[in-house]
Amino acid sequence: MANDAVLKRSARLLRFGALANVLAVAALAQPLAPVRPPAVPLVAHDPYFSIWSMADRLTDEGTAHWTGKPNSLCALVRVDGKAYQVMGRERTAGATLEQVGLEVLPTRTIYRFAGAGIQLDLTFFTPALPDDLEVLSRPLTYIEWSVAAADGKDHEVSLYFDASSELVVNTADQPVEWSRLRLDGQTVLRMGSRDQPVLAKRGDDLRIDWGYLYLMAGQPDGTSAVAAPHQEARAAFESTGKLPASDDFTSASEPRRGNAVLAFAFDIGKVDARPVSRYLMMAYDDLYSIEYFQRRERPWWRRNGAGAIDLLRAARNEHDALLDRSKAFDAELMADLRKTGGEEYARLAALAYRQTLAAHKLAADADGAAMYFPKENFSNGCIATVDVIYPSSPFTLLFNPRLLEAQLRPVLEYAAMPRWRWPFAPHDLGTYPQANGQVYGGGERTEVNQMPVEESGNMLIMLAALARTEGNAAFAEKFWPQLTKWAGYLKEKGLDPENQLSTDDFAGHLARNANLSIKAIVALGAYGMLCEMTGRPQDAALYRKTSQDFARKWMELADDGDHYRLAFDKAGTWSQKYNLVWDKLLGLNLFPEEVTRKEIAFYETKFNKYGLPLDNRKDYTKLDWLVWTATLAGGQADFEKLIAPAYRWINETPTRVPLTDWYDTVTGKQQGFQARSVVGGVFVKMLADPAMWKKYAGRGTGGQ
Repeated sequence: MANDAVLKRSARLLRFGALANVLAVAALAQPLAPVRPPAVPLVAHDPYFSIWSMADRLTDEGTAHWTGKPNSLCALVRVDGKAYQVMGRERTAGATLEQVGLEVLPTRTIYRFAGAGIQLDLTFFTPALPDDLEVLSRPLTYIEWSVAAADGKDHEVSLYFDASSELVVNTADQPVEWSRLRLDGQTVLRMGSRDQPVLAKRGDDLRIDWGYLYLMAGQPDGTSAVAAPHQEARAAFESTGKLPASDDFTSASEPRRGNAVLAFAFDIGKVDARPVSRYLMMAYDDLYSIEYFQRRERPWWRRNGAGAIDLLRAARNEHDALLDRSKAFDAELMADLRKTGGEEYARLAALAYRQTLAAHKLAADADGAAMYFPKENFSNGCIATVDVIYPSSPFTLLFNPRLLEAQLRPVLEYAAMPRWRWPFAPHDLGTYPQANGQVYGGGERTEVNQMPVEESGNMLIMLAALARTEGNAAFAEKFWPQLTKWAGYLKEKGLDPENQLSTDDFAGHLARNANLSIKAIVALGAYGMLCEMTGRPQDAALYRKTSQDFARKWMELADDGDHYRLAFDKAGTWSQKYNLVWDKLLGLNLFPEEVTRKEIAFYETKFNKYGLPLDNRKDYTKLDWLVWTATLAGGQADFEKLIAPAYRWINETPTRVPLTDWYDTVTGKQQGFQARSVVGGVFVKMLADPAMWKKYAGRGTGGQ
């Protein structure tokens, strides 16, 4: 009887499993609903020029800087004498046009509206082409309209857009000034703070209060412009379809107004079923971008003497070609992302694309060298943080290795200075936008709260990955004394780390950290690889053997039966071993496949609603590490299984901010951080496909 019961129960389980498989296949066959991002990138260039919509519809909330502070943009459409809002919610009365679609692509965000007999597309287009540094560095976004009749009738249509003085100040009490210029006979509006404290402030929760915002139409026909309080500009357009006849300069310098705008209107006239297009260019010239050891550094696009007028002229002349290139890039990249990781992965990566770029600033050093500085947004505000560059490095390794060189060069130069006296790599170069020396932990004073194993391992792994991408280690060899020092440190301290912080410092100090040990072991193998590439065969053999020996010892120290431990001395614990991904990507093969197979199988028993926790201590996870861990999975089905909860999270999280990388896997709420560059780590899956890696990285030699 007992055997019969077992057989019956087994049969039921088999039937249930078969049913589950059928339902899973059916679910996969259904097209995905449109994505609902936590926040939508509109104008995303750098840590200061970064504007988002943090709502389901563009009229639900005002647009905001990534910090959540108001950075108001407003758009209206007037159809047959009646005005409708399509962006912003500052109007006290009046209708909104229904939003019927939203699509977020790598270089474009497209909103679709319908009503009043028309269809309207409003597109925020940033030609963020990674293989063209000249274009990529331009702080300019195109705001594009396409409008057509949808009911078989002709309609009188005019369009309105304004940008608030909030974009040029840090706090509302700072007075602003504005002016108008002419470029080849066309009107250009300009606005900036009155005091212009260039690079004077450093910190995290700050907006730019120097430099100038520019607004210009793509063509002059039917176009008018005004600088005025927003009430006057919008009221005039709503009632007459026109803007005030003259600028209001009297209100510009008054503090706490918060309502001064640069406004443009387009009188399109009669519109039928054939789409009619118009566009504006919105740019921000910060004059100087970074202070690097007391030197003021120009933005990359300004390195040869170009100014704002040159920027606008080039952007206008190249608009059509750039739009064609961006459309082709979006289509190709989305297709490759789907091929590599599935539809959910592709949508997640598209949302991360511009955010990754917008947490950086590309500057030119005095000798013309490119320097690419990330900011730790809502983390601590540090600049050039090594354990921020590391998780974002799949993005730069994939799309343009020159950008990774430009990130690592300032760190390596700093580490070579006499003032950096430690045998391990630094954590940061200061607080954004002032890169004048480390501020985190003990800074340059003590070893307290440093991340010695973490940052040394990060640097060696990234330099090896860069050499693999470029096919040579010439860049690494320029800084060989520093690399050798760090490798020696890891050889002594890396296998069984002391009580110290890792990149997951929010979790506190941890001794004998198994995942940190993996990083050190892989980094030693990476250094051996660099030795081989630079003609040092004896050192290559030594470090190869050391890393292999350490990997075998690691398996003994971390073994906990069906998985490996969080810390060597803590039985019954576990953690994501995301650092293993570089053993795979670099082809070091220090750890046998059984390690990742065992870990992935164990992880699948620990899922919460919104993903796999970082480790057994808390329910929170890290989005970047989650995708790295998923990339370790042996097959596509396992990868997509690990990604699916994260995709559910971006659609359901109650926290409406630009992608946080640190969230609770049970509630979906943000734990901390937002708008950080580390989400570039989601592109690691593309690196796991050698053909994809070679295809995109091979293009990254443009934009000299």
